[in-house]
Amino acid sequence: MMKFVAPIFWLLVTLAVVACSGPAAEENMIPEDLEGKKALLKEKRAALLKLSEEITLLESQLDNLDPQGMEKRARLVVTSPVTRKDFIHYVDIQGSIVADDLIDVSAEAGGRILKLVVKEGDAVRAGQLVAELDMESLEKQKAEIQKALELAATVYERQKRLWEQNIGSEIQFLEAKNAKERLEKSLETLDVQMTKSKVYAPASGVVEREILQSGEMAAPGAPIVQLLNTQKLKVVVDIPENFLAAVRKGDEVQVQFPALGTDQRVRVSQIGRVIDPSNRTFEVEALVQNPTGFLKPNLLAIMKINDFSSKDQVVIPLKAVLQEVGGKKYVMVAVAQGDSWVAQKKYVSPGETFGGEVIIAEGLTGGESLVLEGARGLLDGEQIQPEAAEAAPVN
Repeated sequence: MMKFVAPIFWLLVTLAVVACSGPAAEENMIPEDLEGKKALLKEKRAALLKLSEEITLLESQLDNLDPQGMEKRARLVVTSPVTRKDFIHYVDIQGSIVADDLIDVSAEAGGRILKLVVKEGDAVRAGQLVAELDMESLEKQKAEIQKALELAATVYERQKRLWEQNIGSEIQFLEAKNAKERLEKSLETLDVQMTKSKVYAPASGVVEREILQSGEMAAPGAPIVQLLNTQKLKVVVDIPENFLAAVRKGDEVQVQFPALGTDQRVRVSQIGRVIDPSNRTFEVEALVQNPTGFLKPNLLAIMKINDFSSKDQVVIPLKAVLQEVGGKKYVMVAVAQGDSWVAQKKYVSPGETFGGEVIIAEGLTGGESLVLEGARGLLDGEQIQPEAAEAAPVN
């Protein structure tokens, strides 16, 4: 019977072509203006829809006259049952790794660096020696103060003996005593500063940067090296304000590291309290683990935030949803008719999509046999031969 269907189809096509040729061809030329193009497109869609209906009617009539021919023409398709499940939608936000513990190691006293014990990339522990400073200037100051203290002590002793013998004024005795005690305090201060000639690491970490080198002058409080605690890192992302209600402190999120091909399940540790007026975003932080040391500051990270969830929904593959010329969305399902199967068109209302899946708000209830492959070009009521789809691998 297929021998007769094909000639009829091509006859209709030929008639349509002939109708558009000849004197009327000039009338069917594509217009230049926008409104003309829209009108012509609408006309062509209507003609195509009418032609499809005529083909469907002819095939249906032929199938009624020759059922055996219909069985021979059954199209092979792949089907899968429509199921209901919880649907979760994520939004991907790009961010980066930030060091949560970057420490400047600095000297408490100034001096020339005699020796820098560590270099970039070295792992150090808390209390480990980092650098040694030259305290020559302090040593000279100490020698001067010691000399001045010897004189002040001698003057004080003499003034004390005279005061005990009621010789001299009290003010002279007090001035001598004050001068001696002031120099003693200055000497104590220098002794404390002399102990600062060695600089120690205040915390454990890795030397991220050498700011000063051996032979350079170190000022009090100025950093000599920077230590990075690579075990304490965080992901920082700027999230658009329209997702403000979708993320909360303590929420579990997935963080992916594209350069490493790995991901982590972590919890939001901090949410910014203000909206950046320049880009309408707020900052979100999440602490990450770095047991292998592969994570580095400024490494690209992608945070997946759950912004929509819905339980017990009809969810199907997005590729199974087709669209008519008029814009209506539909799917094809396999329906049993006696010992055979036919395709049935079902109009649907798609909802949220994510990961190649879509929620079907209306049109399917679950349990239908959905045509996954071979649906494009199928006609409503066309004979099919269903074949079950292979089960997806379980991760």
